[in-house]
Amino acid sequence: MRGQTEELSEFEKQRLANIAERDALLKKLTLEAQSSGLFAKSSPKTTTTTGAKKDATSSRSKKKAAPRIKKEDEAPPVRRMSSRLRGITADSEVAKRKADVAFEEAQNVERAKRMRKSDFFTLDNMLVSGQKLSGDALIGIDVVTKGVAKPYERTFGDEDVKKTTDKELKALREEMSNLQLWDQWEPNSLKMTPERIYTMTFHPSETKPLVFAGDKMGHLGIVDASQKRPEIGEDEDEEPDASITTLKPHTRTISSMVIPPQKPTHLYTASYDSSIREMDLEKTTSEEKYAPETRSMDEPISGIDMASDDPNCIYWTTLSGSFSRYDLRSSKKSNSITEWQLSEKKIGGFSLLPSHPHFFATASLDRTMRLWDLRKLSHENPEPVGYHESRLSVSHAAFNTQGQIATSSYDDSIKLYDFANKGIASWEIGHKLDDKEMKPDTVVRHNCQTGRWVTILRPQWQQNPQSSIQRFCIGNMNRFVDIYSSNGDQLAQLGGEGITAVPAVAVFHRSKNWVAGGTASGKLCLWM
Repeated sequence: MRGQTEELSEFEKQRLANIAERDALLKKLTLEAQSSGLFAKSSPKTTTTTGAKKDATSSRSKKKAAPRIKKEDEAPPVRRMSSRLRGITADSEVAKRKADVAFEEAQNVERAKRMRKSDFFTLDNMLVSGQKLSGDALIGIDVVTKGVAKPYERTFGDEDVKKTTDKELKALREEMSNLQLWDQWEPNSLKMTPERIYTMTFHPSETKPLVFAGDKMGHLGIVDASQKRPEIGEDEDEEPDASITTLKPHTRTISSMVIPPQKPTHLYTASYDSSIREMDLEKTTSEEKYAPETRSMDEPISGIDMASDDPNCIYWTTLSGSFSRYDLRSSKKSNSITEWQLSEKKIGGFSLLPSHPHFFATASLDRTMRLWDLRKLSHENPEPVGYHESRLSVSHAAFNTQGQIATSSYDDSIKLYDFANKGIASWEIGHKLDDKEMKPDTVVRHNCQTGRWVTILRPQWQQNPQSSIQRFCIGNMNRFVDIYSSNGDQLAQLGGEGITAVPAVAVFHRSKNWVAGGTASGKLCLWM
């Protein structure tokens, strides 16, 4: 019992301490409220004896107190009143309104930045940084696997080349594996664009390695890899940078680019700002060739391509699943555009068969690779020649000149379809393929888990290889670029010192064994 009494006594002490702390806090809050003018200070009470207090209490309980007589010179008492009734806006409300106004203004500014510009651009209108080019200085007179990736861990190397028994394959593996990084500058210093590179292409010239890169904010980077590093003087501390030109022809992501071999002085760029522009590489001007009728219409373009035998007709796909064809010579855009709705979901990539451009392949978010024939394509109910469905979405479908297709998919695979052996060159109008004929001939395991910060991996063929073995390149999440043949044999794994990010956007030159890779930091890796 004694222990319980002492414990209760300690509890009572703690309770009294809490009451005292609460009273002190209330007193402090009252003083702060009075100093801010929320209510008037109470008048001091007169000191009375205990008996007087009891008498006053008893008298108030018996009858109503007599009304107080107001003197003329006595100021009326200040009653407690809310800020709302007094017409005073609380500080938090003012701040909220200011924040709302600032947010709306920022949204308008950002919306204006992303709004498509249909003007005719000259170099001065587009130049962001780098050399200010003049005349024909841009192209020159001689130009007319599944799981977490481990950085720098090779999956293909010299030993794989040495144990190759096929002489032709071994010779090609040796040739491709001997490609070296451009030795004039380290990749970490070759910043082509301010933002993440989304698409790249080489100029078809075989005398000058000219690389173009488009980023997610509409910038176009250009670098001439035939330049040499200037010699450093004795009084110079810093090494000179490479000469790189950065333009801004679009307001949103440049999703695709193409330079037709028949018109090597013209670069066509497509963008999420819903436009296709033509850049004259000799005059360094940019002109809008296609855009929706009004700037309020949003039709992001996911890819463009041109037929090898017709440099005046351009084809494109959109993120809404449509496919369109347009004659650049036409003056009335709305009447000359032919459009098909091929998918209910995004078409991420497509390509024409170069030798027979009425055939084309699309890769879609609906997990399918579809093969189409333009000669018989209904607008009401378009039906493909055939299709193959993957476990997850298909990122890109690339045709080579022989009739073979390479696709990349989020199911961590590269699928190869050989339609050349199925006689695609002789197919008549209305030819159909069943599910068995549409199955891939080869499946290569390849890590395609790029996440949100790395550009989606897409295979890209060398369109005019200088041997009988067809080959394509694709980025590797271990910070390499992989090169494969058309039957799935790996030919090389390109890397080197100074590569600090994944060269996710990888492209081949049309005919030379030059490979370019673009990173999320806008930097270039170039093997020659």
